[in-house]
Amino acid sequence: MVLDPVAVQIGPLTIYWYGVIMTSAFITGTVLAYYNASRKGINPEHILNMLILIIPAAIITARLYYVVFSWEYYRLNPLEIFATWHGGLAIHGGLIGGFLAGYFYVRKQRLGFWEISDVFAPSIILGQAIGRWGNFMNQEAYGGPVTREFIGRFPAFIQNQMLIQGQYYHPTFLYESLWNLLVFALLMVLIRRRFFPGQVFLSYLALYSAGRFFIEGLRLDSLYLGPVRVAQLVSLVLIAVAAVLYLKLKRLKKKE
Repeated sequence: MVLDPVAVQIGPLTIYWYGVIMTSAFITGTVLAYYNASRKGINPEHILNMLILIIPAAIITARLYYVVFSWEYYRLNPLEIFATWHGGLAIHGGLIGGFLAGYFYVRKQRLGFWEISDVFAPSIILGQAIGRWGNFMNQEAYGGPVTREFIGRFPAFIQNQMLIQGQYYHPTFLYESLWNLLVFALLMVLIRRRFFPGQVFLSYLALYSAGRFFIEGLRLDSLYLGPVRVAQLVSLVLIAVAAVLYLKLKRLKKKE
């Protein structure tokens, strides 16, 4: 039995599971960032103030990113541009918007950029792990076709949701969610034992991007730039940038 993407229907008001799950991801990430900021001696009120800017910026740019790379569809269906409950929020677009909004706040308040970035990193990856279940409810972000024998290794509710028009597909949303949870666990250990500011955030960029690069290769709904999967290209760029900055900050710390 396929799960209903509608969580609640009250007259003309429709609340989708996608929205419920994404909201839960934002709330959980906020609580965790508040906790980590308090532990690091950072005024947690800054976290709440930043999120007032970061959350709407991330949602808008995540949607714009997706629409731009899916323009052939949206130019023929312009009203669908605003139908975010149908899915279509690209995490890389969200990261760009969230980063810019956060950077603006940090500079204005003269806070430590890398300190704040480290506080937010575990929250981001945990939010991503939760958010992938919104894709599950919408039957999106899945991979190529698989056999009944292969999908039989998964719980029945995942098997049922991955049966689309008579064919079973890779539950790539699940692969990424599990990978993100593993990265989250590593970052929560690292944030207590980091060697230099920025280590947690840069580790997040590299580890998440590595997992996303391989999982993206299985997906059928990738955004493309010519023959190249956009998410794979961005992932490689982020890994390279993270590696360079990681080594640079590590050398600076050793010199100190």
